[in-house]
Amino acid sequence: MIELTCEGELWIVTIDRPDKANSLTEAMLTRLAEIIEEAQGARAVILTARGRVFSAGADLDEARAGLATSPVWERLSGAVAALPGLSIAALNGTLAGGAMGMALACDLRIAVPGARFFYPVMKLGFLPQPSDPRRMAALIGPARSKLILMGGQKIDAEEALRFGLIDRIVPAEDLLDEAHGLAADTLAAPPGIARGIKDLCRTGSAG
Repeated sequence: MIELTCEGELWIVTIDRPDKANSLTEAMLTRLAEIIEEAQGARAVILTARGRVFSAGADLDEARAGLATSPVWERLSGAVAALPGLSIAALNGTLAGGAMGMALACDLRIAVPGARFFYPVMKLGFLPQPSDPRRMAALIGPARSKLILMGGQKIDAEEALRFGLIDRIVPAEDLLDEAHGLAADTLAAPPGIARGIKDLCRTGSAG
């Protein structure tokens, strides 16, 4: 249910459970985390999925059994954030719940016009994964983060773009081509340049 394609130093990781809205089981999350941890030497990583939904979040049966609060979510988003190369979430559809963590940890997020974004932890009675509100607030600010996390609002692609939650809206048929294009300069540059730019961006945001 997790597919890895390596095109040289570009890794493409695809969630492939479209019949279940790409909801994530613990086994799938663990496999995603393992792949991303192995990808620390890759120059660029694209995260995407098959079907009309990027991910509906946790598999409901496993969420009720404890997956909603499992540390595997943080393991995955932490591994994405630690990637030295460029990470791109190519969101082929709606992004919901804990699945938002891996996208928030990416350097760039592009989405199809019909994508929607929501994180219904308040309604479900869970806290979000610890790093997710911090990363979300860094992108869109505390008030808009509370609009999603506490107000339970579903944000469409246009609003997500205005907020800064995503960086570009791309037609579905062009999504992966756009992601490849965004990765092209990173793949062509010396390996240390991407890490250097990421470090400078972090320094700038902290200062």
